[in-house]
Amino acid sequence: MSRNNTNSKYHAHIDSSHSLLDFKLGELLQYKDLIWLYTKKDLVRRYKQTILGPLWILIHPIFNTLIYAFLFGGIAGMSTAGAPQILFYMAGNSIWTFFATSVNKCSNTFLSNSGVFGKVYFPRLAIPCSYVLTACIEYLIHLCILVLFCLFYSFTGVYSISFVSWLTLPLLMIWLSMLGIGIGLIIASTTAKYRDLIYLLPFMVNRWMYATPVVYPLSSAMDKHAIIRFIMMLNPATAPIEMYRTAILGVGSVPVWNIIYSICFSVIVLLVGIILFNKVERTVIDTI
Repeated sequence: MSRNNTNSKYHAHIDSSHSLLDFKLGELLQYKDLIWLYTKKDLVRRYKQTILGPLWILIHPIFNTLIYAFLFGGIAGMSTAGAPQILFYMAGNSIWTFFATSVNKCSNTFLSNSGVFGKVYFPRLAIPCSYVLTACIEYLIHLCILVLFCLFYSFTGVYSISFVSWLTLPLLMIWLSMLGIGIGLIIASTTAKYRDLIYLLPFMVNRWMYATPVVYPLSSAMDKHAIIRFIMMLNPATAPIEMYRTAILGVGSVPVWNIIYSICFSVIVLLVGIILFNKVERTVIDTI
């Protein structure tokens, strides 16, 4: 009896005819070790054979913040809603880097892992999950740098920051993760057959940043032409990005209806992305 139980315990039936609505969440939990291994592999590979190594995780946000402060704050004279420029641009850069990385990495799931997918079975969603986890780890490092700057400004009395509102950050990260994974999976499913989006994606993501309140507050955009206001409100990334900066620095506000719209959009995009991903993964090896 015990022998039969042991055999059945390690028996797995793999079938390509599963439902598109079967997200295999239980299977993902079983492969949590694999997700973590892919996460570590991605982090090591990214900074392997570099002189500064993981220090680039620290250098990037500081360097980008200084560039934004010089270009948008100094030359363009854009408003920061009363917040110090360093904090304003560092907060926007940290959250946008997380979102952009999630979209870019998830979009290359099939093309970057076609060799592995053709040799061994595991839930394919483990790869996008590992990409987002990698982006989360890098974001947490960026957040630690931001905390140090916030503490400096608070202790010197230059700017008062309420750290209580930071408790909402995990919810905002989950919100942006759903949007990033959903868009990434849709693009990954499309590029499995049509490669054009791979070349357009970096351009699109970079331009998307300027249609999102990353280097300027939402209030300044709302004072512009009606078309600009419409685009800003139609952008699903507007609400979580602005709310993130509100939680960090206490500046900015988002209409309630825009928050509801963005959350609904993110959930729908995530569901559509997983459904398309499940459909494409059946034949992706033959296509690629």
